[in-house]
Amino acid sequence: MKEKFVFSRFSVLGAVFCVIALLSACKGSDTKPEEGKPVAEAKKETGIRSGYACCNLHYSGDWISDSNLAQLPFIAAGTPIKVLRIDGYRAYVEVDGKPMRLGHDYGRAEETTEQWVNKLVVLDDPKVKMAKYSPAVRNAIAKGQLMKGMTKEQVIISVGHPQTNENQRLDGPYWRYWWSSFGPYYVYWTKGSVSKIDGHSETVGYMTYKGK
Repeated sequence: MKEKFVFSRFSVLGAVFCVIALLSACKGSDTKPEEGKPVAEAKKETGIRSGYACCNLHYSGDWISDSNLAQLPFIAAGTPIKVLRIDGYRAYVEVDGKPMRLGHDYGRAEETTEQWVNKLVVLDDPKVKMAKYSPAVRNAIAKGQLMKGMTKEQVIISVGHPQTNENQRLDGPYWRYWWSSFGPYYVYWTKGSVSKIDGHSETVGYMTYKGK
């Protein structure tokens, strides 16, 4: 009988200690932070990629297409770009702080939207490379034009990447570009340098840099 009584007392004491522990935990969770200590901030969205325009990117309104039509105005190579999100064949970006969209309209079968976006938004500023080019090449790039003797790297910086659905390999004898949706032009290569710019005479005239 005595043993049963002692056991009951310990059971009651154990229950009391459990209640006290629970009350202490609840009180701790309601305790205000100490004065002078900052409250943890909500995590901010930082985007999925930050970098620079690989090349001169032509746009219409807020839309930048992989067609990169040369008759449109362009965002200069090296402009800061922040990729906020990719949704299907679209990417939502900030170009030097301005909201814009990238549209993967034509090369969908050849590369994913993410692969295409990563080509356009590069981690290294191309202006560093451009600073080492000749004055004539730099001037041509500033106008979004081409000249004989340009390398493939220089052509891409000046007029962008050619559409992958029409130029699946970049080691062919020429690249096909578009001045307008109805006006293609062609950049021919000889040993890795531009040897000829071909197409309608007016288009070739627009795309050829004539300065020094």
